[in-house]
Amino acid sequence: MDPNFTVERGTTASRRFAVLGGVLVVALATLPFWGDTASMRLIAEMATYLALAQLWNLLAGYAGLVSVGQQAFVGLGGYALFVMCGWYGIHPLLAIPLAGIVSAALSLPIAFIVFRLRGAQFAVGTWVVAEICQLLIALMSSLGAGSGQSLTPAIVRTVAASKADRDMIFYWCSLGIALIVLGLVYALLRSRHGLALTAIRDSEQASRSVGVDTFRTKLLTYVVVAFATGGVGALIFLQKLRISPAAGFSLNDWTVVVIFMVVIGGIGTIEGPIVGLVIYFVLRQLLADYGSWYLIVMGCVAVFFMLRARDGIWGWIAQRWQLHLFPLRRNFRRGGP
Repeated sequence: MDPNFTVERGTTASRRFAVLGGVLVVALATLPFWGDTASMRLIAEMATYLALAQLWNLLAGYAGLVSVGQQAFVGLGGYALFVMCGWYGIHPLLAIPLAGIVSAALSLPIAFIVFRLRGAQFAVGTWVVAEICQLLIALMSSLGAGSGQSLTPAIVRTVAASKADRDMIFYWCSLGIALIVLGLVYALLRSRHGLALTAIRDSEQASRSVGVDTFRTKLLTYVVVAFATGGVGALIFLQKLRISPAAGFSLNDWTVVVIFMVVIGGIGTIEGPIVGLVIYFVLRQLLADYGSWYLIVMGCVAVFFMLRARDGIWGWIAQRWQLHLFPLRRNFRRGGP
């Protein structure tokens, strides 16, 4: 490389955002000491949805794998936690990453099936696989069949003796897993693997012609996303203390809502899911008392933005003002005399 040039990955906006983000993280981390329980539960829910949105965005926005069956790994992660805690006496917090490993292991045979499909067939195939997982779990009497199962009070008390302490631990775990997923996605996209993903997103055929192993790259992304999604699912149902096939493998709760956030915010960007998350929760808070109108308005908002801003809100902002809070590109700048 010419010594008169230097490579910069950050921007002025990203550095300022990093400072503001650090302040926000500190404020959120200390929320249990100055906030109320309702605020803690809302932020914890937002954190888990942010993790799921970033993971789906990595899968669909970069690897081109538009899955409509990610609820399979949420449910499998949740049930793995209940099995490890109830059958083997593993501590619930330790069972969270182990549930992720179980989900990642199960994603390999699933990938062997769905990776034979392309485009809309892949989307439908992942949904069918998730439905099959739900039906199989519902037939297992040892897992509570269709009615599901709950964590026993003895297992719950191993997290913390009092409910207030458990709420704090669950809150910090939710915030931590969101930050870990965000950091994992950002680091992955800034790596050589991220360059391969970006090439696949732009043109899979062209990326293959320059030596990118598209199958291996997609498979690795799929397994990593399954691992993290399973861990998030385990944490979600650890907080709920109960799981059932309908709740664990809910298409609406764990996939449709996530897709709404990513598409509205801007698919293929790290900032997009964050913007979509804020919009979704604001709309939910404002329209929650209006019954069916809530869903109608959400649908209209989705259609409006898909027609007027096809790259999502953040995509429109980035194009108009060249603003990147999580810069992924390498910028060459002339240095020296």
